[in-house]
Amino acid sequence: MANETIKISQTAKNYADALIETAKSGRVSFDTIFSDLQTVNEAFINSAELVMALENPVVDLDVKIDITNTIFTGKISQELINFLKILIEKKRIAEFPSIYAEFNNKYNKMQNIQSVTIISAIELTTQQKDMILEELSAKLNKKIIPTWETDENIIAGLTVKIDDNVLDMSLKNRLEKLGKSLMLK
Repeated sequence: MANETIKISQTAKNYADALIETAKSGRVSFDTIFSDLQTVNEAFINSAELVMALENPVVDLDVKIDITNTIFTGKISQELINFLKILIEKKRIAEFPSIYAEFNNKYNKMQNIQSVTIISAIELTTQQKDMILEELSAKLNKKIIPTWETDENIIAGLTVKIDDNVLDMSLKNRLEKLGKSLMLK
């Protein structure tokens, strides 16, 4: 799910904004909401049965609320349990992944955090990863949260994905450009 692109609806944006406002009000911190959303997201990822039960229109609303209370009480804040109940009552629990993604985007912007995917042909050493992160952090002036991948098809070098932008510094890309320029001559 981390690498999936989620289309975020206006409804999901509105719910994420409501969570932001809840944090701004001081009733619960941004970090608590962020952590609670991660906990719920992991539960949903790990239990398709839970998601199906909460989305199923045949399952009684009271049963869905009881399931939510049983699973999440003591694991997340009461504010987020209440938020989940609202999503269930409004039949919007299917929007949770989008709400989580949008809150995550807004939280990262507020915390000056940038998620990036870094793809290399081979597994990088810790020292190489640290150098890359240091340089990216300096260039973007943000804290970098990396996702590391390997793809031997890029031959050598790196490909860095930042939001919708791709910085392709791979040997494969350079060879393709060279081949295209030779074909034009």
